[in-house]
Amino acid sequence: MNASRTMFMAYLLCLFLPACHSRRHADLILHNGQVYTVDSGFHDAEAFAVRDGRILAVGSEREIMDHYEADSLEDAGGHAVFPGFIDAHAHFLSYGQSLFSVRLAGSASFEEVVDRVRQFAAARPGEPWITGRGWDQNKFPGKTFPENSLLNAAFPLTPVVLGRVDGHALIANARALDLAGIRPGQHVDGGVVETKNGRLTGILIDNAQRLMHSKMPVPTQADYARWLLAAQQECFAQGLTTVTDCGLDANDIDRIDSLQQQGRLLMRLYIMFSDTRENLKRALARGPYKTDRLFVKAVKVYADGALGSRGACLLQPYADEPGWKGFLLSPLSHYDSLAKLLAGTDFQMCTHAIGDSANRVILKLYNKYLKGTNDRRWRIEHAQVINDRDFDLFGNASIIPSVQPTHATSDMYWAGNRLGPEREKGAYACKRLLEQNGWLPLGTDFPVEDISPFKTFFAAVFRVDARGTPGGGFQIENALSRKETIMGMTIWAAKADFLEKEVGSLEAGKRADFIILDRDLMKVPEEEVLSAKVIATFSGGRRVYSSSKN
Repeated sequence: MNASRTMFMAYLLCLFLPACHSRRHADLILHNGQVYTVDSGFHDAEAFAVRDGRILAVGSEREIMDHYEADSLEDAGGHAVFPGFIDAHAHFLSYGQSLFSVRLAGSASFEEVVDRVRQFAAARPGEPWITGRGWDQNKFPGKTFPENSLLNAAFPLTPVVLGRVDGHALIANARALDLAGIRPGQHVDGGVVETKNGRLTGILIDNAQRLMHSKMPVPTQADYARWLLAAQQECFAQGLTTVTDCGLDANDIDRIDSLQQQGRLLMRLYIMFSDTRENLKRALARGPYKTDRLFVKAVKVYADGALGSRGACLLQPYADEPGWKGFLLSPLSHYDSLAKLLAGTDFQMCTHAIGDSANRVILKLYNKYLKGTNDRRWRIEHAQVINDRDFDLFGNASIIPSVQPTHATSDMYWAGNRLGPEREKGAYACKRLLEQNGWLPLGTDFPVEDISPFKTFFAAVFRVDARGTPGGGFQIENALSRKETIMGMTIWAAKADFLEKEVGSLEAGKRADFIILDRDLMKVPEEEVLSAKVIATFSGGRRVYSSSKN
């Protein structure tokens, strides 16, 4: 009798205790975490369940563990959990290529550049062409463009092509220039073939670079696989689960699509077609293209060059080069006709604009064709130098400024010399740009800048570089809050890519892209931010990266 009574009481308990009810099946449960959902209320949680690559539910530890059972449990160990980081402006393919070329970032002189090329060539004898990227003459004595005489002496027979850090200039040796058929004084619209005393210096700026690129070896599918898979590995290690590649050709996109269809390339990519006649023909014939991990819905347009190479188009002359204002890369009629064309399609127009003149030109054209507030999400990439009278042009037509906070902390050492103190006030104005639409996507522009999202966070919130310079922050009035910065690296970056219903926050129905960090960016002291590490990265509920400590 006592045994029967005991069994009856246990039965009654099962009727009323949730844990005794049938629990729903999940593939994965993450629990014991400090989960930042980055939903509309920026709510905290402790756990969530995942099935078929999507989030089933988010809640407290008890809510999730009581209502779900899973094949796999991921104990976050009390660590911070964020949506996977999204880089709103980068060059994923170029970054992969850079991992297999000479790395020149941080070179303190052109002599050091040439030494690095020598070391690279010695380790890879027989390379038909040597390429590299990352030099910056602003770090050299005198801060002037180098000439190629040292390269010519070191490599008389092997062509060498070395890109500037921003990708808007290169230096080539005489062998490469000869193979490309480039001659002294050659004219290029929207570019410069630098010639001194009747001799090529090797410097090609902006559109002039095409003369060289068109003659270089065509990469194979094996090259693409090597570059893209290496880039993916580095991105996952940084907690990046979605990357916006700003400007590729149709052939590049096809190679990426092929690798993703094979299940080899897992990185989510939002890709912009580069503005060429061939790419536009392909884009308009096919329309936006979307798969599980690839979305092609934008056209990348190039208004001007970079401030560092004085290719940015300014309203008034450069403070450190009187009489020179830079230039637009195409006639005004090209941008007008393209904006008119794209306004009648589903494609997003995304225009690189650095100088205040370039920004004004593109902002006015956007306003002309967008005609007031809208949800087209046309973007200005960089929006780096804005005249005080032009900020409202963003909000008036719902134009999205896509900014990279580390550009400010990299350029701050010389930007004032280029712009002068008054014009510099309208440069790198993250906070003021955020106020235009109430949201702001953030990126790095890697490989132009370091790939690290933690450096993006650091520069946006504290407005200092990795050395903690300057004390008190560069133009600290334009700093973003921690919350704004995390949103810029997740949900706002997703929104800039029309992906906010799929990724960017940890909510039921969305893809289970998330990261576990060893320290909490919302709370960690300033001096510890750059020491933060990714413990694990998950894409679609699948672990794609684990730190060696995990």
